[in-house]
Amino acid sequence: MTDLDRVGPGRPWAKGWRRLLLGSGMMVFPALTAVAVGGTVSGAAAVAGYAVVAAFCVCYALLVLAFGRGRRRWIAPLLAVMIALSLAALPFAHENAFFLATVVVSVVAILWRQHAAWAVATGALAALVVPWAVRPWHTGPGGFQALALVFTSLTCGAFAEIAATNTALFAARAEVARLASEAERNRIARDLHDLLGHSLTAITVKSRVAQRLAGKDLDQAVAEMAAVETLSRQALSDVRAAVTGYREATLAGELARGRELLRAAGVMADLPTAADAVAPRERELFGWVVREGITNVVRHARADRCSVLLTATSVEIRDDGTGGGPGGTGGGKGLTGDGKGLTGLRERVAAAGGTVEAGPLDPRGWRLLVTVPQNGPGREDDEGHRGTP
Repeated sequence: MTDLDRVGPGRPWAKGWRRLLLGSGMMVFPALTAVAVGGTVSGAAAVAGYAVVAAFCVCYALLVLAFGRGRRRWIAPLLAVMIALSLAALPFAHENAFFLATVVVSVVAILWRQHAAWAVATGALAALVVPWAVRPWHTGPGGFQALALVFTSLTCGAFAEIAATNTALFAARAEVARLASEAERNRIARDLHDLLGHSLTAITVKSRVAQRLAGKDLDQAVAEMAAVETLSRQALSDVRAAVTGYREATLAGELARGRELLRAAGVMADLPTAADAVAPRERELFGWVVREGITNVVRHARADRCSVLLTATSVEIRDDGTGGGPGGTGGGKGLTGDGKGLTGLRERVAAAGGTVEAGPLDPRGWRLLVTVPQNGPGREDDEGHRGTP
């Protein structure tokens, strides 16, 4: 298996001037071999030597073309022919034939980096030993050729490593963008669910109250419908703000809304009149908890009484209802009816490092408790701004 999976065609690094520059730059070595052929042999031997070098160049060009177009099955056969041609050039160029071996080893360093070490070692050793061992050549070890082989192949291998890293970076960047997009979609879906679940519940309750009052107290029925209009406008505003990411649920505002919603639903409300006991950084989170908890009470609890208890690190919502879970199973209530509210709330609280406890009370009722760490991140900054409980 080659490294084409990581640095193959279609990758940004393998296109354009980089590939052209690297590929054409390697043609210097066949050119040096061709010059050496003219200085070593003459006549028919020189023609044969030039033909070998030319065939090597053709094979190399075909290999670069196959690499660029993803024709993997041609890579190994062409490389094998290039090895044979570099060996065939030895009688004509002597030690300078190892310039062709430089090209071969560089290709191995790019495509089979796991085999690069032994290929470089073998090529460099051959460049040193063969010219010295063949006495008729009247030359010593090919030190220059060995150095050229080592440094060129190492450079090509480093280029391939950088290319693979860049490819991985492109892939990671695309994955980060995908995850960010998915997280944003989930955030919008969760926020829209939270916002509309509360607002539509309030609108439904007030609409029913207005229907009951229509034949008894027309003025009060008109007032309830005016409240419905106000809630509808507020819901629209909240949805727009959620989509743009600039809205927040304030604890004081949610307590006021919750008190009004419970009153309209005929539930006695025991809610704090202020949110000073809660650190400023927790008020938005606790606002969402109050919104979800009270919406759940109105929609599912069939309760007579609902209470909210606030401390610096917790918010607790209790009711004395008998309502069951989604679909009336009686197995426990899922916030806003389908369980998505509780899931979204758990995500919010988990992001703040807190915990959520939700379950039935004995003999009846339901309890939702959200607790955040007393010394969580950023809490120290809030100490100087915390009001008196």
